[in-house]
Amino acid sequence: MKQTIYLDNASATPLDDRVLRAMKPFFSDFFYNPSANYLAAQDVKHKVNEARARIAHWLGAKPSEIIFVAGGTEANNLAIRGVMETYPGSEIITGAAEHDSVLDVAAQYDHIVAPVLADGTLDLPTLTGLISDKTVLISVMYANNEVGTIMPIREIAQVIVKIRRNREKQGNKLPIYLHTDAAQAGNYLDLHVSRLGVDLMSINGGKIYGPKQSGALFVKSGVVLKPIIYGGGQERGLRSGTENVASIIGLATALDLAQTMRKEEVERLLKLQALFFELLSQDIPSVIVNGSRRRRLPNNVHISLPGQDNERLLIQLDEAGIYAAAGSACSASSEEPSHVLRAMGISEKLAQSSLRFSMGRTTDETAVRKVVKKLASLVA
Repeated sequence: MKQTIYLDNASATPLDDRVLRAMKPFFSDFFYNPSANYLAAQDVKHKVNEARARIAHWLGAKPSEIIFVAGGTEANNLAIRGVMETYPGSEIITGAAEHDSVLDVAAQYDHIVAPVLADGTLDLPTLTGLISDKTVLISVMYANNEVGTIMPIREIAQVIVKIRRNREKQGNKLPIYLHTDAAQAGNYLDLHVSRLGVDLMSINGGKIYGPKQSGALFVKSGVVLKPIIYGGGQERGLRSGTENVASIIGLATALDLAQTMRKEEVERLLKLQALFFELLSQDIPSVIVNGSRRRRLPNNVHISLPGQDNERLLIQLDEAGIYAAAGSACSASSEEPSHVLRAMGISEKLAQSSLRFSMGRTTDETAVRKVVKKLASLVA
């Protein structure tokens, strides 16, 4: 069997064996509906609430502020639609480099797009100037899924605090909330919502070695949302439907592991990332690094190779057993250049020569050296 090197962890991470072991009993032995009244079902409900408390711990939140959903896309939909439907006639501001699950939902409402700088960082002064008396929600991702740029969430939160004070003085009772899509952040960044200053945060289990279609939305106490799924009233009435208990247990276990391993894994990957960039500059002098070098996820290597076709390179890398990406997997079938790269001012031609390598727990120095060597031979 051909050995493979997997460098598309921003798209999907493999299920951790420890997560699978934690989930298994809830597929068979403990299959009961947590809403049922008999003791066995109530034991399962207790396990769900234990998982809720574990996730709340890492976010510095109350367990009642954690809403279980089916993945990051649903979390983003609930956050945005939930707020915007509660306050009709208000407006939302998003960053230009957000995931489609934010941009496409926001486009259904009065929507303003804040630009990003050439390194992918949100343009904070421009964002501040775009906020009006009608703005009820600002949605900015914690870290970009394509170029790995870490956004200034704390600084945005500080701006919002000042705006809230001014509104109180002016008698404007419209709230203003900050939502962050933290799908890419769970493995590598501090998720403490109070330190970040966010009111809503989306978590995605499929990006942190947990099960796909598992996720959670942090909703700060006092934030009013309209549900987008109606039914039996589960999850405080915000997300009806029988709980996917196995996925909930898997999500909590995955987040426990990710945040416990975080500092050690960040240190390890930063060394590999530095080696990756060093070897690329040595072996392919024409390489262009996209995104911030300073404010960047430690597992992300996003480059452009002038004069090359990324589709051809991906096929050749695939044939060599190396799995990488050209951008977000959610829009991989589109022939349009990445909206993230366009927002950064990168030309269409250069965008079509871009590749993303996203490392993970199985990546080691040998893999990095092999990948750069192979890529250099293909470019040559």
